[in-house]
Amino acid sequence: MDMKLELVPVPVTDVDRARAFYVDQVGFHLDHDFQVTDALRFVQLTPPGSACSIVIGTGITQMTPGSQKGLQVVVEDAEALRQELIGRGVEASEVDKQPWGWFTFFSDPDGNTWSAQQIVPQDAPG
Repeated sequence: MDMKLELVPVPVTDVDRARAFYVDQVGFHLDHDFQVTDALRFVQLTPPGSACSIVIGTGITQMTPGSQKGLQVVVEDAEALRQELIGRGVEASEVDKQPWGWFTFFSDPDGNTWSAQQIVPQDAPG
């Protein structure tokens, strides 16, 4: 039986600021932004090419804003993504070249952390 991970909550303090960060700076697609009730706002965002989305909003999760650590996307070119992020005002780390992948790291305004991994052949130079 297939079990597909399709939605991950990301706790934030300011929904509009987080939405702008993920859409305008990181380049995620805005799927939905619904104010369901005064206590529930559902904002679904999807990284380009991903089958899994994140959800931010009000009344979504009891996690503390900034506590979602280690979210990861896989990209074709970690350095190119790093340059795109920096060009959009996101602080992204230098590319960390490891035998199991090349990584760049960044955080959202609340401190939720992300890595972008470029999968490399086992014999790729570091």
